[in-house]
Amino acid sequence: MEGQIDILSLILQASLFVKLVMATLLLASLLCWVTIFRLSSRLSEANQADEHFEQTFWSGIELPTLYKGVQGNQERSGLEQIFFIGFTEFLKLRRTRQSKSDSIDGVERKLRVGLGRQQLELEQGLPLLASIASVSPYVGLLGTVWGIMVAFMGLSSSSQATLSAVAPGIAEALIATALGLFAAIPAALAFNHFTAKTEKVYQSRALFCDEMTGMLLRETSDDGNNTSNAVNVSQIQNPISQ
Repeated sequence: MEGQIDILSLILQASLFVKLVMATLLLASLLCWVTIFRLSSRLSEANQADEHFEQTFWSGIELPTLYKGVQGNQERSGLEQIFFIGFTEFLKLRRTRQSKSDSIDGVERKLRVGLGRQQLELEQGLPLLASIASVSPYVGLLGTVWGIMVAFMGLSSSSQATLSAVAPGIAEALIATALGLFAAIPAALAFNHFTAKTEKVYQSRALFCDEMTGMLLRETSDDGNNTSNAVNVSQIQNPISQ
């Protein structure tokens, strides 16, 4: 049919450099979608795990009892791992007879470290999406510029410098720009989407850390309960001495 674009034939007729650019952009697009599916799955699992742990945490269970259950799980992640790190530090400082302020400060530092590490794991893939979104259009433009240069250079050997002689070369060169946008647009949208999602998870976990610190502060401030708490804590296997 006249006027119909045969993209495959235009790609096959492109110069070697433009073909390499197109292959690179197709690979970038594939990596983009793989990263999108991985991030989506990771965020979904993290939200479900955090929600389940928060329900257990606020169910009224005693913290030493909850810690025992968490300690036996070797695949801790998210809030569960953050709680484990913070309460482990709390037990360590209690055994060394640290003051209340030193104990809480130490727990807060460990909670921030645990929160940061979990966030880094959650955000794996976001830098790749940002790179694809920012670089792909320029890579496509490079292929287009190169293809147009080759097309115009071919006019020097042509007997008639007409639009029909240069149009196919320009058309095949512009495919590189289209592929660049094809890779960049989903990457940019996904980066903005998952950045907002991970920030929401971070804020939720940071709020949990504040609430946990407050609970531990109430425990250490109540001298009357220190004896009973020490009995419960002494029954927990010390992970540091393992």
